Amino acid sequence: MLAYELITEEVPSLKPTDTGKKVLDWMEDFRISHLPVVDKREFLGLVSYTDMLDHNDGKKTLDKLHVSLIKAFVRDNYHIYDVLKVISTHNVSAVAVLDEHNKYVGVITADSIIQKIAKMPFVNEPGGIIILEINIRDYSLSQIAQIIEGNDTKILNLYVNAHPDTTKIEVTIKVNKDDLAPILQTFARYNYTVKATFHHAHMGENLKNRFDEFMHFLNI
Repeated sequence: MLAYELITEEVPSLKPTDTGKKVLDWMEDFRISHLPVVDKREFLGLVSYTDMLDHNDGKKTLDKLHVSLIKAFVRDNYHIYDVLKVISTHNVSAVAVLDEHNKYVGVITADSIIQKIAKMPFVNEPGGIIILEINIRDYSLSQIAQIIEGNDTKILNLYVNAHPDTTKIEVTIKVNKDDLAPILQTFARYNYTVKATFHHAHMGENLKNRFDEFMHFLNI
């Protein structure tokens, strides 16, 4: 999934001549803490809610307030993982999308990405999640896949999360079956440490937590 497919049409851009009151009103209306400031398709940066509160002058326009603008943007052909990394690196709730000529195309919000991820097949397909904790030197994707597929199960999604300042990694695996017992028994025979498991019924309440961990992984 590429950046241009993630653009949030509902969220507008601001102009340098917009007032502080309009900025704060829009942030409240759209429930977002960052909005893009654009001048004739030139992206000037993102204005933040906290900066607007610090200036606290609803009558002045942005160009007169001299607020700091965050240069957080992606190209329209960036992959979703690159978009997530920029959002995480700059710690923003939205990121601007520019074309190859540096012209503003639109904005992607962190909430819209969560919604997109929630609709992806690997999230919606019935099944379970297994989280393994492994020493990085012992990590073998081929062996993990062999264990799972040897139990007549398919891997729908897998990602690796490194622990800072340790030799441990977490491997999060989504499989196409709810009954994880045979797979867990096989992992135990191979001396794998299973840190956690989730079944389909628990996935909705844990999706946000897993997304936060994924964002942390992208920023390592």
